[in-house]
Amino acid sequence: MTINTDKSIRNIALKTLELEKRTIGHLIQAINDSFEHIVQFLHHAQGKLIITGVGKSAIIGKKIVATLNSTGTIAVFMHSGDAIHGDLGIIEKNDTILCISKSGNTPEIKLILNIIQDFGNKIIGMSANPDSFLGKHADFFLWTPVDQEADLHNLAPTCSTIAQMAMGDALAVCLSYLNNFGKEDFAKFHPGGSLGRNLLTKVAHFIHLHEKPLVRHDEGIEKVIIEISEKRLGATVVVDSDDKIIGIITDGDLRRMLMKKGFSKDTQAQDIMTSSPITIEEDELATQAMLRMQSNSITQLVVVKENQYTGMIHLHDLLKEGLTIE
Repeated sequence: MTINTDKSIRNIALKTLELEKRTIGHLIQAINDSFEHIVQFLHHAQGKLIITGVGKSAIIGKKIVATLNSTGTIAVFMHSGDAIHGDLGIIEKNDTILCISKSGNTPEIKLILNIIQDFGNKIIGMSANPDSFLGKHADFFLWTPVDQEADLHNLAPTCSTIAQMAMGDALAVCLSYLNNFGKEDFAKFHPGGSLGRNLLTKVAHFIHLHEKPLVRHDEGIEKVIIEISEKRLGATVVVDSDDKIIGIITDGDLRRMLMKKGFSKDTQAQDIMTSSPITIEEDELATQAMLRMQSNSITQLVVVKENQYTGMIHLHDLLKEGLTIE
């Protein structure tokens, strides 16, 4: 097929997006009392939400299920074609079924609708045709109006699937608000993502990466240099005779000491340490450690548990993990 000069690729793409944009705009009229009633019903429902459909509607159904599950609403997908071959067994007493169909008249939807109604479960229909079999027989109805599809022959599911997906997103987001679904909840379901790492990773996760550097307050400078070099953290903690943290010595402290006149090899750790080092508890979030380092212009933090020295963490290790701060 050749493209006419007055219908360039860019113009076709822009027309496609304009049609889909218009479709989203038409959904606004469908966000009405009925929509609000459906959201409230799902919020208070005791069972799970089962979403079903065929063809492209099935694909959109899977996406809506994924969005619901990741935002705090339990949902599963059941293909309408497989439902009559055993998959209806996933339906339990208090479950709600959301049937997605552009026409609302597909044979599979008609067949399982009658069966599900006999089960006694509530059915939500989602269709572009409120006068369809689905529109007339569902207990609740979500209207996804579509003037036309975006392709040349008004056949390929484009605008209709955009409408279905957007309506599913609206449902999921409304339910997440009603469920008080916060960032911490989201992180639990997305531990592999950056948000999950930021909200779940604790300081304790990092202290095993290095042996904890430690010198006694009365040990000499040679021991300090060896300890900092061997533990490779750029610093060492200084403790007193009761193993209580009393200071820290960094690479910078060593350099400043060497630049001073009167340097002696008999210098002890307590002579050059910085007293009362900045510490952080093991069970604090690693992002809090990063913030503390940033605000104090340091790259190491002394880690404690109930005021006992347990290790030291370095900024580079946190960055390697992919942690970020806003």
